[in-house]
Amino acid sequence: MFLKNKAAVVTGGSKGIGYSVAKALLENGASVFICGRNKSDVTGALERLSEHGQVGGTACDVRNEEEVRKMLAESAQTLGGVDYLINNAGIGYFGKTVEDMSGDEFRQTLETNLFGVFYACHHAIPLIRARGGGYIINISSLAGQNAHARMAAYNASKFGLNGFSEALMQEVRHDGIKVSYICPGSVNTDFGGDSASEDKAWQLQPADIADVVLGLLRFPKRALPSKIEIRPSAPPKS
Repeated sequence: MFLKNKAAVVTGGSKGIGYSVAKALLENGASVFICGRNKSDVTGALERLSEHGQVGGTACDVRNEEEVRKMLAESAQTLGGVDYLINNAGIGYFGKTVEDMSGDEFRQTLETNLFGVFYACHHAIPLIRARGGGYIINISSLAGQNAHARMAAYNASKFGLNGFSEALMQEVRHDGIKVSYICPGSVNTDFGGDSASEDKAWQLQPADIADVVLGLLRFPKRALPSKIEIRPSAPPKS
């Protein structure tokens, strides 16, 4: 229970990686506040997570700055403050060329994966600083450094997130706030129209990413692994 008396906010915490992160934090003593776009998904996740510890949550579209501000204010009131922010909310449109993708799809991707992280960090930093410091962890992707055809919007959002995370890390580290970003490869979830299945057991599992988050939080204050890459150890041979 090394996270006892710590309070964490997890965006996109109702399913997939975010849900696994929230569960792992609770199991290690933290109190947790989650958000997600779909109210029923959040309600269902809260029912399951309540078995593991103190948890709250609300519906929130991270593309809307005012909703993010209200979500973080509610989380601070519910948990008594904020020590950790895990920015996990994300979307992806895959298999579409730039010519085929609509402007709305491109905009949604950037607004969720990059603007949403900015909004959350912008409003969370004063809350974390008020607690004497803490941690911001952004869930990025190996697609943030390796471009692929038919993934231009997602690539753009994650390349941007990586640069944003590096700059933010330099801005707030002297306030006692660490910033790291995690770049997973293929994860066995329903993200981006994919589907979790036993056939993809070779992929990373959401719990693997949760373990990375816990590992980062275990590091001594003097140490800051600002970027973590994690990929399947034995993908299918091409």
